[in-house]
Parts: sequence; C-alpha cells; structure tokens
Amino acid sequence: MLKLLFSGLVLALDIGHGLVARARSLAHHLLTQQLKVLKTCVYLTLGLVIIASGASYAVVTLGPDASKLSPSLVLKELELQPLSLGASKPSTSSALSGDVAGDSLTKIGFENLTPGQASEPPAASATTRTNDFYATQWSRGNESAQSLLARLGVFDANALNFILSTPSTRQLLVGKNPRLFSASTDHTHQLIELSVRWADEDPKSFNRLTLKKNASGFEVQTSKASYQTQLQVAGGRIRSSLFQATDQARIPDAVANQLAEIFSGDIDFHRALRQGDRFSLMYELLLADGEVLKTGKILNAEFINRGKSYQAVWFSEPNNAKGDYYAMDGMNLRRTFLAAPLAFSRVTSGFSMRMHPILQTWKAHLGVDYAAPTGAPVRTVGSGFVESAGHQNGFGNVVFIKHPQGPMTVYAHLSRIDVKRGQSVTQGEVIGAVGQTGWATGPHLHFEFRLNGQHQDPMTLAKQNTPIPLANEFRPLFQKQAQLAQTVLSGLSTLETVDID
Repeated sequence: MLKLLFSGLVLALDIGHGLVARARSLAHHLLTQQLKVLKTCVYLTLGLVIIASGASYAVVTLGPDASKLSPSLVLKELELQPLSLGASKPSTSSALSGDVAGDSLTKIGFENLTPGQASEPPAASATTRTNDFYATQWSRGNESAQSLLARLGVFDANALNFILSTPSTRQLLVGKNPRLFSASTDHTHQLIELSVRWADEDPKSFNRLTLKKNASGFEVQTSKASYQTQLQVAGGRIRSSLFQATDQARIPDAVANQLAEIFSGDIDFHRALRQGDRFSLMYELLLADGEVLKTGKILNAEFINRGKSYQAVWFSEPNNAKGDYYAMDGMNLRRTFLAAPLAFSRVTSGFSMRMHPILQTWKAHLGVDYAAPTGAPVRTVGSGFVESAGHQNGFGNVVFIKHPQGPMTVYAHLSRIDVKRGQSVTQGEVIGAVGQTGWATGPHLHFEFRLNGQHQDPMTLAKQNTPIPLANEFRPLFQKQAQLAQTVLSGLSTLETVDID
C-alpha cells in the first residue's frame, strides 16, 4: 500500500514538472513574439513621424522667403453709423453713458438742439477725405523726381508729368541742397498735395513750395514762413572721442561742431580729451510746419575736461542780431584764432623734426598735419583775405590767408578750393575740403602758421590768444542772462543721453 502510494506521488510530480516546463516554454514563446510585434510598432511609428517631418520641411522650403515678399496694401472701407441727436438718450449698451454723452455734446456746441429735433449728419467737405495717406522724406543728392515721388508713396503719372514739364517746379523740387518733402495721397496713391520746404541764408524764415491738385490739374504756390523754435537738451560722456560721444547722444553734427568751436580756445579737442570728460548743452531746433528743418545755435553749454568746468552762454547786445559766446565772468570765448582748422580730427604730425614720408630724410616739419577723410570741410582759423588760392607743387591745392597784424595761415593738400584770390573771409568760414593732392601719401590737411615770414608752432600760438571782455554798459543785462544760464546748466549737470539701440 505504501509502495502504491509512493508511485502515485512520483507520477504526480512528473506530470506537474512537465506542465510547468510547457507553461514556461509557452510564456517565453508568447513574450518573444509580442516583443517583436511591439518593436515593429515602435519602429513603424518613428518612421512615420520622420517621413511626415521631412515632407513638411520640404513643402515649407519650396515656398517663397517671407522676408523677400513685396508688401501688399489692404484697404477696407469702414461703415460708420451716423450719430442721430435727438431727445432720447443713448441706450445703456453705448460706450458713453447718457449723462456723459449729453455733457460731451454740450461742450462741442449742440446745446441748442430742441427736444424731438433730429440733426442730420454734416455733409462731407470736398477737401476732407477719410483715407488719405501722409508721408515725409528728405531729398537725396541727384535724385530724380520719379524716385522721390516713389519714396513718398506717390504713383501719379499726371503729377510726375506736371513736375517734369514745369522747369521752375522741377528745379525747386529736385535741388542740390537738402529739402524736406511731405506728400498727401489718396488710397490709389494719387497725389493730393505735395509740400517742399528748404532753408537759405535767412536765419528767421524758410521757403515753402506747395503743389495742390485741383479740378483742372495742379496749381503751384510759393511762400516764405517763419521758423518755430524748439529747445532741446542733451548730454554725454567721452569714452573714445567727441564725435563718438555726440553721435551717441544723438546730437546733430552742426551742433557738435558748434560745441567744439565754443570751447576750442580753452580745450584742445585733438589731444586734451580724457575718458570720462562730460558735456551738457541746450540748443535750438528750427521747425518748418512742425517738422525739424535745421538746427539753430547753442544757448548754454558746459564741458568738464580733466575735472575742470568750462561754461558758455550765448549773448547778443541789444539791437544787434549778432551775438557771441561768453564765459560766466563776461569774457568773450572767441579768440583771434581758432585752435584748429578742422572740427574733428587727430594730429598725425606736429611741428618738429620728422622722417619725410616721400624723401625718406630727416627734415623739419614746419606745420601740423591733421588726419581726416577726403571731403571733410576745412575752415579758416581767423578772419582775413585770401592772398593766394591754387595749385603749388608739393602743397597740391593750397590756400594762403593773410590776417590782420601780419600773420598768415596755409591750408594744403586740399581736394577742392572754395575761395578765390582777394576774397574776404571770416573766422570759421569753409575755404575748401581735405584731400590728397601734391606730395601727400594719404588724405590729410597740412596747416601752417607764419608770422613775419617765420614758421611758428600753430598749437602754441592758438593758446596765446587774448580773450575780449564784454563792454561795461552791457554787463548788468549779461549778468541776468548768465545767472539764468547757470541755473539751467546746474540742472543739466547730471544729464547723460544714452543710446539704447
């Protein structure tokens, strides 16, 4: 009995072991097959994603570059509901409440409307258009009338033909001097009105030419109008050069030149500037019909060089349109001679012995060389008359100016000469432009100062000028203006315009 029982137990164990082995084999088979299917599904999904992405990129790259597409103008008429004014108040859904609307209407002149009386919308004026366009542009040198009109958004063949067929209009619209243009057009780019403004030697008024469209074509009107004056303040800090600092402070070049001229008797802007020097100023902007046409003069200015403050105020004597710049003690800042014939430049060769760049020998350099780009304006350092102007061997194009009490200044290697022999010139007047004529290895200005026929160091003589004091009779009036200027400058002392572009 025990033997039979033991045999049954062994048989059961063998059967269980077999079943476990088969189950394990079946599970392994199922897992292997399902893993292959799972891997296949994953690979298929990734493949579809890659193919779709590549196709999308290909489709996108086949399209045009959006940055190169020409802009298109889309215009849509707006249907405005006329405002009906009567006894009833607007509904509560209106943007304005009844009381606010009533007050607004009363303020603009509708208080006399009687109850029950409806007001018809006013008829549109013939000169009022709801979709006019306005553009302003500065003229460019040697630009055609067609190109100018295109920049203003005007594409009107009739207007162009009128301008080209009228010599006086063509000459005024397209000239060498900078001009400010303003154009008004309709939604089809047809010209409604064209205005051009430009400055001349008159410091108080500007010229205006207006071209208007009428029923028969176009009409032209010319006139002169007075400038509007706007005051502007600015300040900056020297980091590399005066020009870089004024440019970062967004100060116009004409004003920067004034700033250099005002303090040129006290500060050598070519060698004495230091990093950290500061300046602040108030100057005029001259507006024509609300647009800035040119800059005016500096009214007050301060320059801190090497820790020392230099201040200047513009003052003109009563009944005298001309004025000058004075220090706060009443001493005129204008000297007999300017410190340099160029507003912005650097000295490349001083008054000393040097190796001649062409002759390659040691030779005395009897002047000062200023590095500057070709075309930079050259100004006379003092008043006088032109003794000679023309071409002279090594000097190239050169101008000799004779000054009162005997001194003579020489300006050589010019690219052009703007004065003639015998002509009278005033201090700061442009007499030519920097060039590379004669024995010059690069664009620069060679400047000499001669006294009784002997060459003198220009850098030394410029600082030996004696300032001219203000007449005693005008001192009380000047003191009042100087005190006001000091108040303004003290408020501008911490001003520093920062370029955030």
